[in-house]
Amino acid sequence: MMIFTTVGRYMAKRFAITILGVFFVTLLLIFFVDFVEVLRAGARKDASAGALALVTLLRIPIFAELTLPFAILIGTIAAFLSLSRTSELTIMRAAGLSVWQFVQPALIVAIVFGVFAVTVYNPVASAMKAKSEKIQAEIFQSEKSFATSRGTGSWLRQESVDGATILHAKTSADRGLTLAGVTLLQFDPANRFYEQIQASKAELRQGYWRLEDVTVQSSGEAVQHYNEYFISTYLGAAQIMNSLGSLETLSFWELPGFIAFARKAGLPTTQYELQYELFLVRPLLMAAMVLIAATCSLKAFRFGKIQTMVLTGLTGGFGFFIFSELSRKVGASGLVPVTVAAWGPALVALLLSATVLLYQEDG
Repeated sequence: MMIFTTVGRYMAKRFAITILGVFFVTLLLIFFVDFVEVLRAGARKDASAGALALVTLLRIPIFAELTLPFAILIGTIAAFLSLSRTSELTIMRAAGLSVWQFVQPALIVAIVFGVFAVTVYNPVASAMKAKSEKIQAEIFQSEKSFATSRGTGSWLRQESVDGATILHAKTSADRGLTLAGVTLLQFDPANRFYEQIQASKAELRQGYWRLEDVTVQSSGEAVQHYNEYFISTYLGAAQIMNSLGSLETLSFWELPGFIAFARKAGLPTTQYELQYELFLVRPLLMAAMVLIAATCSLKAFRFGKIQTMVLTGLTGGFGFFIFSELSRKVGASGLVPVTVAAWGPALVALLLSATVLLYQEDG
């Protein structure tokens, strides 16, 4: 294999360094953009800049995970163009190497990155995201104003022995089992509104919600305050996690167990099965990005039109991303099997880019 030769190892190193460089630049951009958003959401007297920066740092890995395919694409294009500019690709061709031989190191690097991203990076990023949600819940515990939180957060309708309840939470943690900045609108069995409850924190227990730092305003009565308050519910942990839990906090290793847990509870598992299939296909997705990059960046610099080639590669990658998102939405809606929705775009991209490379090589 090409990767075991001196030239192969040299090229693999170049690809790895370039891809990692692009990815770390992406991390920095995401940090600054997300930090501004977190500052806006946490503009409170007792929310320090340090705590908000920590929340941002903990959120970055899970957000950056979405950009890894583009880091592979841009990094591979940059590496190929660099090798072409220094005439190293020309020398390799003169030595009798085919396009498939000097694309092979990039493919192996991309597949290794894909496997590492799924098995190691994602569990770490998911744990960090869960930790950030806990910190956010603590920061927004005193955000009890219904007006300030309107249009944001999570909404839930539940039934209980006391009637229906509409629940709004500013933030959630522990996959929806712990809520902060909570507002509950209580209705009696005849669906007549009779009470509004605001709490800094809510925790789901067996058959009820435990509320902390509570303000209760009933129709025609004075406002009352409680340190602790209880609201009955028919919802179980699995239903709450399915409704309010963050999918990003479920890592690759946790998904199979949660899918089995949700099935036993009689809950829909399509989105979790799709997410698991997307994890499985990720190494193949990374390989497809390498081939897309190769189709537009292997020509020698002397032929010119470098900007056009780069723009073509980026457009192809962006088009593939749109196709993948559309396929994911269709799969999540249940219109096609999740396996087809997850694996289809990557296989199509691989076949199309391989066909283009064959055509270019024969030409």
